Amino acid sequence: MSFSNDQLERYSRHIILKEVGVKGQKKLLQSKVLIVGTGGLGAPAAMFLAAAGVGTIGLVDFDAVELSNLQRQIIHLTKDVGKPKVISGRETINEMNPDVEVAAYKEWVSSSNIKDIINDRDYDFIIDGTDNFPAKFLINDACVLTQKPFSHAGIIRFQGQTMTYVPGQGPCYRCVFQNPPPANAVPTCKEAGVLGVMGGIIGTIQATEAIKYILGVGELLTGRLLTYDSLKMEFRKINLPYNKKCQVCGENPSIKTLIDYEQAVCDLKHT
Repeated sequence: MSFSNDQLERYSRHIILKEVGVKGQKKLLQSKVLIVGTGGLGAPAAMFLAAAGVGTIGLVDFDAVELSNLQRQIIHLTKDVGKPKVISGRETINEMNPDVEVAAYKEWVSSSNIKDIINDRDYDFIIDGTDNFPAKFLINDACVLTQKPFSHAGIIRFQGQTMTYVPGQGPCYRCVFQNPPPANAVPTCKEAGVLGVMGGIIGTIQATEAIKYILGVGELLTGRLLTYDSLKMEFRKINLPYNKKCQVCGENPSIKTLIDYEQAVCDLKHT
């Protein structure tokens, strides 16, 4: 592929980076990233991936935009209240960068559809932008079983965390957390609150991980959990060991089909 004059200007700050260049920008334009949850994490991740020129972005979310979302879900505007989030997100991305194709999936992810969504465009990288444990374990297991790299993240109150899974290169989410907590045992953002900018900080780190993976540059957060405390303005990296007894990616996995765990009532909206 060759660049138009507009593309050369749009991506000029990438092209002058030796780690990106013309070759790397072409990789981005030919890449496909799936974002599950178009909320506090998925919104900034989608916007920066679109600005970077990721050629295909998939957005998965069944929800509609609510006024309370706008404190952190920056891909949506006041005029979008009541509109499906995937449609609002697609419109924002289309206005931002016409090079990007947006695939909108207005549905809840479940054991019956997540593999089909991942395989629909054969996505290169998946971003978990959800805020509930059943979805996080489902995304992890689906990515392990389909051999897809993904970025996990979570935010609540003034804290956030993120890690990256690449098949064969480190532990998966279940290696670390094993099983979801009982329904309603852990408060959600809706119950506990969340500082609006937390999604921007952690979501853009997820976008960075996706871009680095596509380009094949730098060090990913494989085998490490990055935590952030905004009150202390403190980042920490915690080394995560691979669990040989992991139920889904271990030496003798017991999970070979996807599981729909019980979901807390207030967990039905992405961050």
